[in-house]
Amino acid sequence: MDVLQLDVSGRPQAWITTREAAVIYASDGIAWTLGEPCHVLRGGMQRRTGSQSRIEVHPIIAVRGSVPSRAWRQSPALSNPKLFARDRYVCAYCGHRFHADELTREHIQPSSRGGRDNWMNCITACRGCNGRKGNRLPEEAHMSLLYLPYVPNLHEDMILRGRRILADQMEFLLASVPRSSRLYA
Repeated sequence: MDVLQLDVSGRPQAWITTREAAVIYASDGIAWTLGEPCHVLRGGMQRRTGSQSRIEVHPIIAVRGSVPSRAWRQSPALSNPKLFARDRYVCAYCGHRFHADELTREHIQPSSRGGRDNWMNCITACRGCNGRKGNRLPEEAHMSLLYLPYVPNLHEDMILRGRRILADQMEFLLASVPRSSRLYA
């Protein structure tokens, strides 16, 4: 189980392990938390009180410190697993759902013709449709897109990373995902 780490303003930063979260708790780096404690870590016995130390880790933690402004101007890194998840494992040309092993990253404007490798030029395609389109634009291959590409926002990107997400974490992340997102499909 991973913990969703936020900056102090509530923007997602990373998925971290409960042990990494415990280090932040122990160093008094937690600004605030959300959700019910989901994991308890027990430590050694305290000399003065004789009680065992324990840290209750919440599923969402906000970390003290400054907010790096440049991080919010960048689009999330593009990867095939996140692209396929964004597109719900559906080929943009034939509309069929496939297993990730049967899918490819398809460039709407082919790379060999100056197309960029970014969220707005890449869609999910099955191997058959990708081969049929080849090195052409969709209109040249007489193939039309069934959906349009888009750049996921930061909250959506955290969902697309394919983690096991707890209900509290999903509720928090979905609150900032646009209703037009395919995650709602």
